[in-house]
Amino acid sequence: MSEPGALPDGPVRPVAAALARYAGLAGAVLLTAAGWLGGALPDTPAVTSLGDAWRAPHGPVVLGCWLVGTVLLVGAWWSLRWGAPSGRWAYVTAGLWLLPLLAAPPLGSRDVYSYACQGWSWSHGVDPYRVGVVAAGCPWAESVSPIWRDTPAPYGPFFVLLAGLAVLLGGGLVGAIVALRVVALAGVLLAAFCLPGLARAAGVPTRRAAWLALACPLVGVHLVAGAHSDAVGLGLLLFGLLVLVRRPGRPRALVVAGVLLGLAVAVKAVAVVVLPFAVLAAVVGRYTWRALLRDGGWLAGGVLAALVVTSLATGLGLGWVRGLARSGDSEQWTSPPTAVGQVVEYAGALAGRDPQAVPVIRVVALAVLAVLLVVLWWRAWAALRRLGDARQRAVHAAARPRVALVGAGLALAATVLLAPVFHPWYATWPLALLAVATVAVARTVWFMAPCAVASVLTLPDGTNLARFTKAPGAILMTLLVVAVVVAAVRARRAH
Repeated sequence: MSEPGALPDGPVRPVAAALARYAGLAGAVLLTAAGWLGGALPDTPAVTSLGDAWRAPHGPVVLGCWLVGTVLLVGAWWSLRWGAPSGRWAYVTAGLWLLPLLAAPPLGSRDVYSYACQGWSWSHGVDPYRVGVVAAGCPWAESVSPIWRDTPAPYGPFFVLLAGLAVLLGGGLVGAIVALRVVALAGVLLAAFCLPGLARAAGVPTRRAAWLALACPLVGVHLVAGAHSDAVGLGLLLFGLLVLVRRPGRPRALVVAGVLLGLAVAVKAVAVVVLPFAVLAAVVGRYTWRALLRDGGWLAGGVLAALVVTSLATGLGLGWVRGLARSGDSEQWTSPPTAVGQVVEYAGALAGRDPQAVPVIRVVALAVLAVLLVVLWWRAWAALRRLGDARQRAVHAAARPRVALVGAGLALAATVLLAPVFHPWYATWPLALLAVATVAVARTVWFMAPCAVASVLTLPDGTNLARFTKAPGAILMTLLVVAVVVAAVRARRAH
């Protein structure tokens, strides 16, 4: 029998590996070409329909390059879902795919212009948590997506600081975009540095973890080419977790890990759901409430220190919490709660009523999320207590960090799926943690498939295809939600 996580059919054949490598590279080149011909360039008007995209200059070529390039990238990544030939091969191939995308204009989203304007606002003494980029007087506001021009920044103070520094160093819009892409690339490289250590700690082959987490098209297209804030936030999160799994129970290391995790939260608030599971990874020895408070206290101190220092250093305080409430202004069926609410509203319209179901369903989903996070943490805590017997620690050396990492990955997945809004790059957070902690190779399909689907949701200029498929998308997503709930109930009864 093969060991857990081993490739089911032996080593990957050299021909198949080479085909995947160069098919993905060709896909990245085609996406870069699509970006230059019709990407999210500053003076590109917003697309209001697929017909507009087709009739735009170079429209058929742009759409063709985008479609073929995406299919090649997704197909190449999927073809080696059981693992790359080696960890080194995975890193070289993922890096090869990133090279063309580094030379692309902003791709798949216009959020980087929001970052630049928010950094401009802060560097010119305007609080980006109080006013939108138009009211702040940003000279590049026309490049920002219309829906976000009048909304305050939803990002943490550390990322606003980085955006402000990018503007100051860049000296203009192009320079700021280049600097923000360098920040994003640094985040991806930091994540790449952490993956082998986390995978080894959890007993997962590096060749599989690195391939799943780094070669995913969402990383190259959105984190690097799109220069999303998620890149640096994810890098800091993984670095903090790596410190924890290598130095559990050591006060100095716990404080350092807490600072790194706090900085991740100060980039994007979604990282906060990982903190309770990070506390579990911080404990050394037997899992008792006393040990949890002891080691978790050091970790919490580091987190709070990072949040307080960044809030005071930027002069922004906790104003960024207000901006989070506006992130739900967009209503798209890619968020399951929003899709269910839309279907209820469609049904109400047929009956001559306006139930305003989307806000209600979103609140219900957040309540379900709160309960689910508690359940996930409690189950992880109970599993770790069972593994805490001194006689079994050596046997379960990999199981201890794996339980905490899987719990954190599932918590991120639940948060992403039950949040009011879903954008494709959000999926990179749970993807990274589940990639380093999932031992059974068959289970990787369950989080790879949504990432593959998410990779085709945006056009090069940042247009989300969900805008053009509201009713059918909402209905299909609702049916999927119903199917998942029914399957979960049946599985629960079977046990």
